[in-house]
Amino acid sequence: MTTRHGATPPKEHVAVNGDTQRDDSSTSGEPSPARLATRLDDLESRLAYQEHWLDTLDEAIAAQERRLVQLERLNALMQQKLREQQRALEESDAASPHSQDEVPPHY
Repeated sequence: MTTRHGATPPKEHVAVNGDTQRDDSSTSGEPSPARLATRLDDLESRLAYQEHWLDTLDEAIAAQERRLVQLERLNALMQQKLREQQRALEESDAASPHSQDEVPPHY
């Protein structure tokens, strides 16, 4: 099997009535064995190229899923720390007297 990454689709010809017909269509007569072998090679190349891209996309999605799980864990951890800090701040505010509760020194 030949692998071509820059495979282009067969050229098209425009008929008089505006319809298009591919060079490799079955209406152009009985294709030769060499032509069939070329078409088969082209199809195999396209299939290999598509399989490669599917594998690449699958890997990218799996990496994004792992990253998303990691970010969700980090987010939960940060939310927990924020709640703890807020709770500690509220406790320290409750324990310390406020300035408006203090009696001015001249009294």
